[in-house]
Amino acid sequence: QVQLVESGGGLVQAGGSLRLSCAASGSIFSMNAMGWHRQAPEKQREVVAVVANSGSTHYADSVKGRFTISRDNANNTASLQMNSLKPEDTAVYYCWAVVAGINYWGKGTLVTVYS
Repeated sequence: QVQLVESGGGLVQAGGSLRLSCAASGSIFSMNAMGWHRQAPEKQREVVAVVANSGSTHYADSVKGRFTISRDNANNTASLQMNSLKPEDTAVYYCWAVVAGINYWGKGTLVTVYS
């Protein structure tokens, strides 16, 4: 089994920054990718940023240029540096990982951006 624990969510003013972290633990014998998704009220969960073992990254168009994902493979952790935050970034952010081809999700951390 794999467990994902997020941290770093909170309340921040528009234009500010926040850094989210995710720690993976458990039966991690083949970590394929890690990333972050988010879900705002009345909206579907969407991909925010993903980083593969190769180091390649993918960002949602809405956060490109503002968010940066990084990964520490040795510690099975992933971070999301969020800059120039906007109210529309308000959502529950979920850590996501693929281990041996299986998707795992954290419980989420709330990010609230106010004007």
